[in-house]
Amino acid sequence: MLKRLATFALACTLASAAQAAVPLYGFVVKNSYPHDQKAFTQGLFFRDGHLFETTGRAGSSSLRKVDLGSGKVVQKADMPADVFGEGSTPVGQDIVALTWTSQVGYVFDMKTFKLKNTFKYAGEGWGLASDAKQVYMSDGSSFIRILAPNSYKELRRIQVTHEGKPIAQLNELEVVDGELFANVWGSDLIVRIDPTTGKVKGVINLEGLLPPAQRGTADPDAVLNGIAWDSKRRRLFVTGKLWPKVFEIELVPLKR
Repeated sequence: MLKRLATFALACTLASAAQAAVPLYGFVVKNSYPHDQKAFTQGLFFRDGHLFETTGRAGSSSLRKVDLGSGKVVQKADMPADVFGEGSTPVGQDIVALTWTSQVGYVFDMKTFKLKNTFKYAGEGWGLASDAKQVYMSDGSSFIRILAPNSYKELRRIQVTHEGKPIAQLNELEVVDGELFANVWGSDLIVRIDPTTGKVKGVINLEGLLPPAQRGTADPDAVLNGIAWDSKRRRLFVTGKLWPKVFEIELVPLKR
């Protein structure tokens, strides 16, 4: 309960964006697509015309390739029953995926979904994203770990701050035009982060995108989580855990 109250307080602070130096964004829905409402979405990315998704919860964690238009799972690999799947990202021709508390990461072949390798890390695994140079990992704190793209060893960390104050509960990650987008767990907010300094460059408020009453579940964890960027067609996709839809949205600057 205390964690949820802290998250709510943080959400209120970010959503109000009292400091005018940090831009605030709303959204316009461009399209919506079906999403498996049994998918406890942990990681999401777009590659070669498909969404790739990792789902969580012990006994039902998986890696999936999903047809965007229909929401149909066209390829799937189950993770071991004793792990809780977390974030994922493409690295070259591989897919790298985390687990929550098992302290082990998985490296899958992009085409076959065959497990190629595993690696260890300390602490919890939450979100993953990558660019041409490095891999970014969140662990539920205000810090983003920078990993080497081949060994996945930690190189350094950056702390994410909003007007000098640390922002914790960072979850699913995505690199969008050189910025790092991060879900703030338990809220309807995404923060836009400078991956070099950790400073929040903007706050995206997605309140109302899918009201709680339409999420089709009584599960309190059916929250916003999942960001995917189609760099070729410049499309931004978002969804949530156990949500019935994936939304393509356009960001709109909000006036103060």
